Amino acid sequence: MRASGMDAELPDSLYSKLNDQQRAAATAGDAPLLIVAGAGTGKTNTLAYRVAHLIAKGADPGRILLLTFSRRAAAEMGKRVRSILESASAAQLPHRPVSLLSKLWSGTFHAVGNRLLRLHGQALGIGDSFTVLDRSDAEDLLNSVRSELELDKGDVRFPRKETCLAIYSRCVNATDTVEDVLKNQFPWCSGYPEQLKKLFKAFVARKQEQNTLDYDDLLLYWFHLMQDEELAAGVRARFDHVLVDEYQDTNRLQSGILRKLKPDGVGLTVVGDDAQSIYSFRAATVHNILEFPQHFPGTTVAKLEQNYRSVQPILSATNAVIAECPHRYNKDLFTTKKGGALPRLVTVQDEDKQSDYLIGRILQHVEAGIPLKKQAVLFRTSHHSDALEVELSRRNIPFVKYGGLKFLEAAHVKDTLAILRLAENPKDAISAQRVLQLIDGIGPAVAKKAVQHLSSRHFDLKAWESFSCPSAAWEQWPPFVAMMISLRNDKLPLPDQVAKVREFYAPVLEKRYDNPTVRKRDLEQMEQISAGFTSRSQMLAELTLDPPNSTQDLAGPPLREEDYLILSTIHSAKGCEWDCVYVIHAADGNIPSDMATGTAEDIEEERRLFYVALTRAKDFLEVLFPLKYYAKKHAMGDRHSYAQLTRFLPENVSEKFEKVKVAAPEAVSDTPVRVGQPSEVKRKIAAMFG
Repeated sequence: MRASGMDAELPDSLYSKLNDQQRAAATAGDAPLLIVAGAGTGKTNTLAYRVAHLIAKGADPGRILLLTFSRRAAAEMGKRVRSILESASAAQLPHRPVSLLSKLWSGTFHAVGNRLLRLHGQALGIGDSFTVLDRSDAEDLLNSVRSELELDKGDVRFPRKETCLAIYSRCVNATDTVEDVLKNQFPWCSGYPEQLKKLFKAFVARKQEQNTLDYDDLLLYWFHLMQDEELAAGVRARFDHVLVDEYQDTNRLQSGILRKLKPDGVGLTVVGDDAQSIYSFRAATVHNILEFPQHFPGTTVAKLEQNYRSVQPILSATNAVIAECPHRYNKDLFTTKKGGALPRLVTVQDEDKQSDYLIGRILQHVEAGIPLKKQAVLFRTSHHSDALEVELSRRNIPFVKYGGLKFLEAAHVKDTLAILRLAENPKDAISAQRVLQLIDGIGPAVAKKAVQHLSSRHFDLKAWESFSCPSAAWEQWPPFVAMMISLRNDKLPLPDQVAKVREFYAPVLEKRYDNPTVRKRDLEQMEQISAGFTSRSQMLAELTLDPPNSTQDLAGPPLREEDYLILSTIHSAKGCEWDCVYVIHAADGNIPSDMATGTAEDIEEERRLFYVALTRAKDFLEVLFPLKYYAKKHAMGDRHSYAQLTRFLPENVSEKFEKVKVAAPEAVSDTPVRVGQPSEVKRKIAAMFG
């Protein structure tokens, strides 16, 4: 369907900002389109131009679905589309489609799934008032079911709740059986297939009783919604165009949803890079992008190969690395940038020498005018930076390491959101258990009785007025119940609801947690944030689906320096770029990880991961290889082993690097000492035993 009266086109002057490959992709027809976008080739800009092109040609923004892998990516895409359209004059686009951009459907798969499920929830039997459990709440619910089934009381230790949920999540997202998941991903749990099936069945039943969904359910219910032809037709009728970013990171469930959403592929565009498919541990599969033309016959494959990030010597090296991958879309990244230094392959004696050399090079680049913030040290696994962190701290070089506790994992934030979740959905027993135990005198047993009391009275929160609470709770109980009843009515503006929760929670916070002043700031921030949401259900869902990255009480003291070095795992570095990149521990067993070499597919993903690390560099790239590793449990001893260079740098690839060997410190001279007459030592030793 086309928006009434809009049949214009973006002016050529706007398309002039795209190279030929980008323009061909942005202006392609309605046949299924796969844009294979190499690292640093401007895929985000190309996708934004494609959306703008569709709107300028007459597509109704309200009938365009844009699926991204973060809310921030969706917001950025919207800004770019708006900027592109606003650059066209009123004469060229007289109906100003910019004003209709707010109708665009955009967000993550999970956020869009949440929105669609609330529209079609009645047909699915879940209504529109379900609440979404975050991961830790889902683990707690699963653990509760696990205990009730007494699976934790056998002679042999049953998998922990975190492992059980990981197995469940893998089964859902990869659409695999429990047996296959145990065999391929969790072999140490292979003795429990029947117990796990029993656990998962009870877990699903408990969520349905409580009208809660976990993160994986948002995709699972959407997938099954699309299996009902009548319901699927209603969803399909909403969208003329569907565009998907980072398609290499999708799982089988997401691919299944798309194939039902656009069965013939008309109006479907996906963008991605098979060479950057590195999330199989989240059930993502590179086969989705490799097999896209088979899933959607008649696919147009467009390639983006002009790189705007790296100098040519770095691109020549990275092209050589990925060329060793047997299953891929052939592309040869190039740049029009002039010059550039060869990347370095640096061999050092051991881990300590690696840190010494690395810090020396980092400081050299600082002296040459490259700030610490524009330099990054990348590694396969978090603990690989341990020795470096110690040395950086010793030398007073500030650094930030990517990772840490998420905002929603902080106890005080979880407490506050649990109160709001319970008001939204009184059947949410996990939230009820957490909230009730905030009150003096109420432990797990009493909380369980209070939940049963509520359940027996049809989950009407007024029923708690007649609940017989312990004497220690008498002072807190009436205002608590009054607050819950008021929140349940959902009449107050959302910031006022959060303020009411904060007022009740303040003395609890003071009593239960250290550093309450800083924690209160998080809750003040939540009150401010709440003003940006249209409803309580929207806020609870979006904070769960796309939470803030950090919380003030866990941030530590503020940096005293404005500049700091970046340390990051390679997985966390995806999507980033720095002037200087140092990849450390390029020894087989570290890259690739010895835990990820069980199959040919595992090894190829490790190769792609190495490629992602190398392609983060703009001007300078160094790969460091320590020859010797000491046994960690013998910290003061000499037990060690010699390493081999990563298998991803065979001779035909490593020749693209400048090879540097860092010499060991010079030894004391071994020149023989010249003396006069020989001593009697030799004769005495020979005569020791007669």
